[in-house]
Amino acid sequence: MRVDDLVGADFESLAEWNSETHLKSMRGYLARGDAEYLCVRDDAGAPVCKGAIDYAEHPGAGTIVQVATLGGHESRGLATMLMAEAERRIAARGLPARLGVEPDNDRARRLYEHLGYVAVGTRDVGWEQEQPDGTIAWYATTIVEMEKALG
Repeated sequence: MRVDDLVGADFESLAEWNSETHLKSMRGYLARGDAEYLCVRDDAGAPVCKGAIDYAEHPGAGTIVQVATLGGHESRGLATMLMAEAERRIAARGLPARLGVEPDNDRARRLYEHLGYVAVGTRDVGWEQEQPDGTIAWYATTIVEMEKALG
């Protein structure tokens, strides 16, 4: 397993576990000059965990977003590997790391707390989400914002 940059050629395999709406969002991060998209690759080179660093969402911080692991690959330390590389890149810029997690996402929140993130507030957010019938709806939620000093 290794962590590196997500590239356009990865989207074919990502389509198996991401909606077209989410893939569109991922492509947007790849196209930006103020974000990086990372993935953990299996031994065959296919992405099995992914996440982005957004340097624009919170000026003066690297915000880790869209972290997800392919079903069947959970609990293998892949998200921890991805987070370590994201933190290394953010620290290289001399910034703290931030992220947001929904309050009822206990598994993710436990991971982030284990990695040293502390809650610094809440924020209402939303995004387009593809429904089972293929329609697009707005998903609104409140997230717990977390931060970690690096370096």
